[in-house]
This record gives sequence, C-alpha cells and structure tokens, in this order.
Amino acid sequence: MFKMPPLEWVRAFEAAARLGSFTAAAGELGLTQSAISQRIAQLETHLGARLFLRQPRAIALTVEGEAWLPHVRTALGGLHDSSEALFGRGRRQMTISASSTVIEQWLVPRLSGLSDLAGGQLSLQTMVVGAHEAPIDDLIRIRYGAGDWSHAFKYQLYKEKIAPMAAPSLASRSDHWTCWPRIICAGPRPGWQAWAARFGIATTPLAHLKLDTFQAALSAALGGQGVIMASVPLCAAALASGALVQLGSEVLEHHESYWALAGSQAMSQTEWQKLCAALA
Repeated sequence: MFKMPPLEWVRAFEAAARLGSFTAAAGELGLTQSAISQRIAQLETHLGARLFLRQPRAIALTVEGEAWLPHVRTALGGLHDSSEALFGRGRRQMTISASSTVIEQWLVPRLSGLSDLAGGQLSLQTMVVGAHEAPIDDLIRIRYGAGDWSHAFKYQLYKEKIAPMAAPSLASRSDHWTCWPRIICAGPRPGWQAWAARFGIATTPLAHLKLDTFQAALSAALGGQGVIMASVPLCAAALASGALVQLGSEVLEHHESYWALAGSQAMSQTEWQKLCAALA
C-alpha cells in the first residue's frame, strides 16, 4: 500500500511550486531555505519521482510535479476550508431558540433572509423554558410576553391579535360557528374565556380537543377538527392561502406577543438591526 508523505513535506512542495522559489517558500512557512530543500528532497525520495528541476538561480516543475500540483492544491484547500469552518475563529453560527410554532410559522418562511444574515450556520432550537432567563450568552431567544425583559436587545415581532379560525371544510357548515367543536391549547395567549368576556359569546360547548402546544392545536384546526382561537399574525400564511378561515371580523387585541431577545454579547447594534429587519 502507498504510504502518504508527511503533510509538512507536501506544504513545502506547494509553496515552492506556487512561489517559484525555495527561498520564498521558506519565508512564507517560517523555515530556512535549506529546510525547504531538505523536505522537498525527502518528498521526492518518498514518491520516487523528481518534482523540481533545480537550476543555479531558479527552479522549475518537472512533468510529474506539474501533474501532481493541482491535486495537492485541491487537497490542501479542502483541508483549510473544512478546518476553518469547524474550528476557525472566523466561523459564525447564529442560534435562535423559539417554540415549535414560531419556528414553523414565523422563522421558516423567513429562512432566506436569516441565513444570509447569519453568514455561516443558522441553528433553530425548539426550547421550552421558564419565565426568567439571564441574558448571559450569545443565544437569540424568541419569547412570549409584554417585553419587560432585561436583555440589551428587544424587538417585538408583531402586535398580537386573536380571532377564531377553522378549516374551510368546517367553515362550510350552515350552523353558527359557536356551535362547532372547539380546540383549546396550553400557552400564554388568550383563549376562549378571554374571547367570551370581551364579546359575550357562550363558552360552551366544551372543547372537543385539548392540546399542549399551539402548533399541535393548529395542525388539528387545519385538519378540520374544530375551531381554534389563534393568533392572526402568526397564522397569516394559512389565512392567505385559504388553509384557515377567520370566523367573523372581531379581533381580540392583546398586550403580549412574541419578542426577539439577545444580550449585548450576541451581536452588535448594527447586526441586531439587520436581524430585526429579517424577522419583520
């Protein structure tokens, strides 16, 4: 089996071939001219082929050297790029932590702009957390509330508006929607009781389905399983496509909504402004 030569020999060859000089290669690699010459001689012995024609004041690649050089450059370039991407200081990763609903309904439709802004790897993490979080890391969080967090950067995604919605298959029924099956879900946004208190509708019949996430409740509503009390901005795409129908014109406005949050160490003010534009 062929035994690969040491990487330091290969780097000496590539530098000398690119620069056309053992001396120049030595300067680039921080070695002496004799060290470069020795490494290339060892490489030639290892390969069993001459790579350079040595002249009194110049060097030139042999046919074998010319043929091997492109492969060496490709291999070293790939090694450099992968090392930089995985371990280099210049690599960048933007991590956004949000609920599955926000990820699917708000972030995924905006992936193009967010990916361009990240300039590297964009990571979306589904996370369920407590109400209090210390802004001491570089994580970008999207949380539901009134905006009274202590984070250095805060941006409200939208003004919350709640309305009853259903799939077109359910909306085709002839009786009033208050008689249809209802879906409730756990979460911070107002639901059926808040709607009843504001508009005076009956809170019965009892909910047909109770789900622990808004995304699950939304999926059930899209499947025609009942009426959901949902966020109008968050369901904008489903309403625009006709997958959901808003039932009536009444809208319940709410003082809480989703906010993007980050500490000052997460990004600069300019980067934060660009992120807010991508999240809009």
